[in-house]
Amino acid sequence: MLEDTRRWSSDLKESIIATIEESIATKQLLKSEAETIAKSAEVIISALKHGGKLVLFGNGGSAADAQHIAAEFVGKYLLERKPYPAIALTTNSSAVTAIANDMGYDHVFERQVNALCSSNDAVIGISTSGKSRSVILGIEAAKLKRTVTIGMTGKPPNLLAEVADIAICVPSRSTPRIQESHILVGHILSELVEKAVTDEA
Repeated sequence: MLEDTRRWSSDLKESIIATIEESIATKQLLKSEAETIAKSAEVIISALKHGGKLVLFGNGGSAADAQHIAAEFVGKYLLERKPYPAIALTTNSSAVTAIANDMGYDHVFERQVNALCSSNDAVIGISTSGKSRSVILGIEAAKLKRTVTIGMTGKPPNLLAEVADIAICVPSRSTPRIQESHILVGHILSELVEKAVTDEA
């Protein structure tokens, strides 16, 4: 039994190291998106400085990322400062379930964007595949309201990268690696925005 445990432990260790190395390699490739990430930060900074807010949405793990990033803005990332207005559209379960029930799930973000967004805002739609219909419709609704849109997705080509004003594309087709990189991007945006807005407060 002990010998089996040691053998399994060795196999698990090799698997763990391989996964970590794959994640590191993906993040190394993400450097190619530095300019796009910087442009996204500039858009969010401008929105906040002009009285707008950040609106985020996604499904599954991307919903969790949207909520995580919104929390960094409303709470704090690294600096003690005033809260920044940010909202993840998955957090109102009554709105999400009512819209899904009455109009179809594809419209859960589109409907809320139409109700809540203005041209002063910035919108981030997150989809690892870039194919999520609900995210695409949310981005398209934001564009009709002249809201600047940012898509966070995986390796193009995909529809989200095509429809968003700015597309941050993780150069990978592995969902876990894309999701890990998305939260890194979220942290980078939080740091850049926090520093810029706090410095001029």
